[in-house]
Amino acid sequence: MDTFSPVPPRAGQALCRVESVAEGSACAVDVVLADGPESLILLRRAGQLRAYLNICPHAGRRLDYAPGQFLLTNDNLICAVHGATFNQLDGLCIGGPCRGEHLREVALQIRDGMVCLAADA
Repeated sequence: MDTFSPVPPRAGQALCRVESVAEGSACAVDVVLADGPESLILLRRAGQLRAYLNICPHAGRRLDYAPGQFLLTNDNLICAVHGATFNQLDGLCIGGPCRGEHLREVALQIRDGMVCLAADA
């Protein structure tokens, strides 16, 4: 069971155009959330866009191996630091040092072809 709540976003903040996140890919975007500036991972899998904080719950480090470059395999996102493996569709860690924990999801909405932070998290 999750023991955290989603990050409260600044509603309506545009992140990027929908087509800039290709099917089966991930990218990083910098945003300002209620807690301050953050890096988000945007993932597009099975036609769905998801956003997670770019922070591994294991050690609090970024998941990308270079800025905006992520290790993706099948339905999984792999942390470049310690190899924790996360399901892209729900952020659950299914292997590695933080098995059973989740990435922190940030709610999105699509508006006029843009990916934006949602009003409700």
